[in-house]
Amino acid sequence: MSNYFSRLPDFEYVSRLPDAKISDYIRVKNLFKKGTLREDIFQELAFFTKYNIKGNDRPDNVAFEVYGKSNFDWLVLASNNIINVQTEWPLSQRDFDRFMLEKYSTYDNLFNGVHHYETTEVKNSKGVTIVPAGLKCESDYSVSFYDNTLQTTLNSTAKTVTNYQYEEDLENKKRNIFLLKPQYVNVAIDDLEEMMVYEKGSTQYKSETLKRADNIRLYE
Repeated sequence: MSNYFSRLPDFEYVSRLPDAKISDYIRVKNLFKKGTLREDIFQELAFFTKYNIKGNDRPDNVAFEVYGKSNFDWLVLASNNIINVQTEWPLSQRDFDRFMLEKYSTYDNLFNGVHHYETTEVKNSKGVTIVPAGLKCESDYSVSFYDNTLQTTLNSTAKTVTNYQYEEDLENKKRNIFLLKPQYVNVAIDDLEEMMVYEKGSTQYKSETLKRADNIRLYE
């Protein structure tokens, strides 16, 4: 992320250190100045390609594989509007196992505990889907329908989904992401640089790369 953070503008806030003078400031990067992809780019699927995250790959690993630069990890995250990597990016296998055990307490509850039930696909004799697979339902779910004028009833069509299967499915869905195609990377970088510029008009404005907090102590 160093490539991203180096582009963030600075912000100076009033120093509260014990030995600070009344006019001392501390300069930091303005983390609230968030870089995003332009809306017209973000909404255009033709600019993106599908990607499946492998194993324990981190955003920087993906960035290196696709763009040849690990510090383009910010672009991997921006392409998917990921804010919190801890919850929106797939966990490593070790972290996933630890999270599962903490949440479900025992291995028995994890692997054998029922999270919910889902429908299995039901089709008539002509191949028309009557009930799609994957809908949440009751454990005793059944379905009745007419097939060639004959009424057909199917009982016990529900499938058990364990706690482990449910959590694993959620993690696997996180692995399917979109990445901005390499030929559009320079456009995204140019846009990022424009977003990071401060505009004149605020009393805190000092330059295109610096804002300074109002120091009420100077007026006391």
